[in-house]
Amino acid sequence: MSQLPGQVFMDVPPTNYPAGGSPAQMGVRMNLPQGPRYFPPGPAPVHLQASGMMNSPIRGHLSQAVQNSSVQRRVPSSQVVNLQAKVLPKKPKRVADREIPVAALVKFVPEAKAYADLLAFEQKLDMVISRKRANIQEALKRPLKIKRKLRIFVSHTFISGKAMENEEESSCFSQWELRVEGRLLEDLMPSGSLAQTPEANRHSKRKFSSFFKTLIIELDKELYGPDSHLVEWHRTAQTTETDGFQVKRPGDQNVKCTILLLLDYQPMKYKLDPRLGRLLGVHTETRIGILEALWQYIVQHKLQDHHERDLINFDRYLEQIFQCQRLRFMEIPQRLNPLLQPPDPIIIHHIITVDGNESQRCKCYDVDVEIDDPCRAVMMQFLQSQQSQQEICAFDAKIFETVDQIKQLKLQRDFFLRFAEDPQGFLQHWLLSECKDLKNMHNHVSQPEADRRSEFYDQIWMKEAVKRFLHTVVLQKKQEVDSGVASSSSNTMQ
Repeated sequence: MSQLPGQVFMDVPPTNYPAGGSPAQMGVRMNLPQGPRYFPPGPAPVHLQASGMMNSPIRGHLSQAVQNSSVQRRVPSSQVVNLQAKVLPKKPKRVADREIPVAALVKFVPEAKAYADLLAFEQKLDMVISRKRANIQEALKRPLKIKRKLRIFVSHTFISGKAMENEEESSCFSQWELRVEGRLLEDLMPSGSLAQTPEANRHSKRKFSSFFKTLIIELDKELYGPDSHLVEWHRTAQTTETDGFQVKRPGDQNVKCTILLLLDYQPMKYKLDPRLGRLLGVHTETRIGILEALWQYIVQHKLQDHHERDLINFDRYLEQIFQCQRLRFMEIPQRLNPLLQPPDPIIIHHIITVDGNESQRCKCYDVDVEIDDPCRAVMMQFLQSQQSQQEICAFDAKIFETVDQIKQLKLQRDFFLRFAEDPQGFLQHWLLSECKDLKNMHNHVSQPEADRRSEFYDQIWMKEAVKRFLHTVVLQKKQEVDSGVASSSSNTMQ
């Protein structure tokens, strides 16, 4: 039950009760479930209609002091009006609101035990899902990569020139064409040819050029000169991905060519200094991977200073590499920059032949590449999915409503059961409770005898009541001053 300072807001029962009152109203002093007392819907009792109490806000907004049988204090009327104007926010639902009194209901509702077991299982399941969701969110912060094999096809064709049939026609020269293509092995058919089936084409395949940042084809400089012996391709922001590259040149002689391919690492990888690479067992790795390997080496060899934990005491190997005896760990990334080099390119040597040997015209090379883990998209979809969450919220709302109805029905059943067991005693207890309430409501205005004693002003709630009363008075004075200033300024402008 939500409360404001000095006030208690009581709900009106949703169902009609007999003339004796509601279960909460009649069972307060009879060991029944505690709750706010209220009158049943319908005409007010005679003793309250005569005194005019039902039309006053006292019954609906009873002061906290009334709940104390020894002390009652009147709340200032201005404060009551201000607090009545406030709108209470809707009480949020809690997990405990879905629980039901199993021990009291299992005698006549056997399904209550099964509901309690399902509720406990749901809590365990929610914990598991929450933990898995946290693990997925943590995993998505790191780049999820898996290794695959990229098969590179290097092939060439030779077209010989034809003799001139007449002098008016232009002569035809021999020429060759070099092709560099590739696919992931999982995108290839079992026979080794490129997959062209509808089932394979359903999934979007990654283009060959998307794996590389730079491609350079170097031809024989003696045959094609210093200006046309290099063919270069570099990735830019406007690059359109392609499945392969081809180069055409005139010629009727065997040509030696060198193909250089630089992989496009995401995130960027670096080649480590040979000395540090042998020490850490790392050749090419990301900056974070290199720092992790170095930290493992430091922990394994106990190089941390015993007094200053952020200080690293280098051994003789690291001392030769970093050219110092000790260094703070936060300074290592900066000192590591000179030891990082661009990764080595993939180098393929190929000979373009002009004879009829078909076996030498196509070569295959397998290269290790890294691609995004397909599970990443599934993880993102799982975290961003809201449909299941909306369904769960709808079911939770229905459960809350049903549990509230069950509790209300149990309260009514207990009320009528106690009344059926001992009607006379039940009514006597209820009348005593109502008499005490009526006495408190009539005597709440003033108690001169209690106000005369100093103990009344030493109670815990008094200091808080004074502060709140003074705060209310200050706010009222401020509003009056502001309204007066506003009216005077408007008169001056007129």
